[in-house]
Amino acid sequence: MANPNQLYLLADHIKLSLLERQRAQSLEISGDSNDGHISRSLDQFKDGLAALEDDLKRLEEAGDEDGALNISDSLPGLKKQYGDLTSQFHGFSSPSTTDTLTHPNDPTLNADFEHATQKPSASNSSLRPKNARTVSKTVRFSDNPSPAEPSPDLEAQLFGSRYRDNPDDSMGYRDETNDMSNVQIHQYHQRVLEQQDEQLDRLGASIARQRELSMQIGDELDDQVAMLDDVDTAVDRHQGRLDRAKRQVSRITRAAGESKQMIAIIILIIVLVLLIAILK
Repeated sequence: MANPNQLYLLADHIKLSLLERQRAQSLEISGDSNDGHISRSLDQFKDGLAALEDDLKRLEEAGDEDGALNISDSLPGLKKQYGDLTSQFHGFSSPSTTDTLTHPNDPTLNADFEHATQKPSASNSSLRPKNARTVSKTVRFSDNPSPAEPSPDLEAQLFGSRYRDNPDDSMGYRDETNDMSNVQIHQYHQRVLEQQDEQLDRLGASIARQRELSMQIGDELDDQVAMLDDVDTAVDRHQGRLDRAKRQVSRITRAAGESKQMIAIIILIIVLVLLIAILK
């Protein structure tokens, strides 16, 4: 059964990914490498909406008003968010879609969204000459930034602090990138995205195997249901035969009872005739 809360969390994940892409583009860093991940997330969002609609129909048919009401209240908002995020992904921006993009469903993510929507600092312009002519969409980094103008941590500006399973661990993203140049930071980020893509591919393969196994189980259940239907038909057929046999036994019993009565009447008549003859 699809869960509206899970779809809201997925929508927030897509929003943050789109905001990261916009921030990368504003810094003239290509964000196309993240498009595949966003596209897969949107497809997952679409499948979740379809599953949610199926659950709504099933609950309405089953008469579960509370469950159906919970889904029907969430479904329009989720559909609107899916449409707005899809438009943003394809570059069709409007005030409505921008409002959807910049507001999280989970209030605990407000800080992440505020960080992702911050405009890049003006010092980022020092990474390329003022009058430089842009021939193609490339990234210009300074491998050796001057001490007077320290280069900001681009990755930290783009994506904030790195998630860690153990918050008490002293080794974080900033510790790993302190001695890296801008190019190395960008390469490091690309490796992280590639690792995430590989993990998602493995997860997708695992889900595909689970889906295939579920389909096999469904086929086996269909076969078992067909066998149960055959057994039910055979039981009905034998029950009909037993009913007919009972009716035949009842007729024979009634016929035997009537025959006994006729024999008794005949015997009484013969005795009566004998008595009359004797008495005369």
